[in-house]
Amino acid sequence: MSADAPDRSVEQPAATAGADFPRAARLLKHSDFERVYKQGRRHFSSHMTVFYLRRAEGDSSQGAVGEKGARIGFTVGRVLGGAVERNRIKRRLREAVRLRLAMLKGAVDVVINPKKSVLTVEFSVVREEVGRALDVIAKKLVEK
Repeated sequence: MSADAPDRSVEQPAATAGADFPRAARLLKHSDFERVYKQGRRHFSSHMTVFYLRRAEGDSSQGAVGEKGARIGFTVGRVLGGAVERNRIKRRLREAVRLRLAMLKGAVDVVINPKKSVLTVEFSVVREEVGRALDVIAKKLVEK
């Protein structure tokens, strides 16, 4: 390795270290999305609607064996724009969720249904709104 070569073993910044969005934390099956939409509750905010449903302890759709954490999915329909815009919306939401995922404890499925404004609003607003929604969900789950 030459002296001018950049060091590729740079650590992550402290704000993102240890925070990830693993596959086990994602809602992937169509049937799970449908179940959350039909049986779950809703939380409305200015840039998104968040659906959530507590999973039963013996639920076979929990993904990995013994997986008891929150699972989060996104629905970004064609009405929100072309593939580039929809993928950008999903990337922004995934990052906002990744930063706040630790707020949710327990077995819960969450589906975030964004509005087109998520694409143009500042990321700090999206992050704040996702955090507020996850905080509301966490409080509702404790009440039950």
